[in-house]
Amino acid sequence: MKKELGEILDAALAAAEPGRTVRQFLSMEDGRVEVGDEIFESRRVFVLAVGKAAGPMTQAAGEILGEALGGGLCVIKAGHQEPPEPFETVAASHPEPDERSVQAAERVEEFLDRLEDGDLLLVLVSGGASALLADAAPGITLEDLKQLTGALLRSGAEIGEINAVRKHVSTLKGGNLVRRAAPARVVALLLSDVVGDEPSSIGSGLTAPDPTKLEDARRVLERYEIEAPRSVTEHLEKGRETPKPGDAAFEKLMNFIVGGGRLTATAAAEKARELGYEPLLLSTYITGEAQGAANLHAAVVKEILESGNPLAPPCAVVSGGEATVVVRGEGTGGPNQEFALALAVELEGVEGWAALAVDTDGNDGPTDAAGGLVTGETAAAIRENGIDPSEALDENDAYRALEAGDALVSTGSTGTNVNDLRVVLVSGKTSYR
Repeated sequence: MKKELGEILDAALAAAEPGRTVRQFLSMEDGRVEVGDEIFESRRVFVLAVGKAAGPMTQAAGEILGEALGGGLCVIKAGHQEPPEPFETVAASHPEPDERSVQAAERVEEFLDRLEDGDLLLVLVSGGASALLADAAPGITLEDLKQLTGALLRSGAEIGEINAVRKHVSTLKGGNLVRRAAPARVVALLLSDVVGDEPSSIGSGLTAPDPTKLEDARRVLERYEIEAPRSVTEHLEKGRETPKPGDAAFEKLMNFIVGGGRLTATAAAEKARELGYEPLLLSTYITGEAQGAANLHAAVVKEILESGNPLAPPCAVVSGGEATVVVRGEGTGGPNQEFALALAVELEGVEGWAALAVDTDGNDGPTDAAGGLVTGETAAAIRENGIDPSEALDENDAYRALEAGDALVSTGSTGTNVNDLRVVLVSGKTSYR
């Protein structure tokens, strides 16, 4: 089953290859730009790409536009694929911003200021855009922004809540990019890394009206007891609101979702069927703490092995979404590693199953691993190598525990980013004991 999980992962990642998603939506016909079923005629065409998948998305767009391209800027995570000339490339930091992220935001603002009436701006957004652009509001320093970002990521807040705060301490997010690009027409191709594929959440809503308010951002900080820097709290008390639905800035805007977590989950389910496992796509909306999600999946596995419900083995349970971790310990890991470790603990000694949990960008949390691949034997293997898996969970030390059990999954940068993918194969060769 481990080998089969590897094949399923390869198929899932191929389905969300960024260049492929762009080519399915973008084309040129008689000198006109076509996006989906829409046709755009413009004096000049520019491309702005931001996110972990920016490199391959930009390359595909450049190949399609050819001589129609008037210029382009690509903001990537440092170390990720760069597009070829004539695109200008700026590398920045993720998941927490750094000085390069500040420079990236400044360069984007300069790029947008060049646009004129009659221009078409294609914005290619993928996961990671929020951190790559450190577009802090006036008065908020990079150190303040880093402190805020780190606290939000450790708090267990869901991505929509995190983005509500980010939008309100920014100059580009929350639809402000579109406002800055005026009077040009803006067409955005969004490779979604958020549950529900809502444009106002993807990349902290760079190209969408913001339905959240300053008060919502303040409530997030209160709910998760986050001690934000004084500059942040002062800005949220008297800051400028983001542009809302109906704002004139969005009259020349169109957003297209070119891919998301359902792409990978569906491809994983199809590959599992090809390998002889009846698939159940449980949900692509699973959020919340990783350990809670693992307990849910463990319960489903037990039910399948004991009763054949909701489907009989051999079968595959597939899910997507975005799990979170409330950091209470001093260890290292990420949501998918924590999910995998919690599942291994919950189903220790149970035969007939194997599970994969990965972040599709290849980096789970602040680690070099994509996630974990575990079986009923993993917890014992971890223990044999001197680590108590339950204690590792308590310390948020999933990386070290899975490494001890030879259960880490390392893919390197995948070039895409459409959130979490979880696949549990149940062979049915033995029943739950």
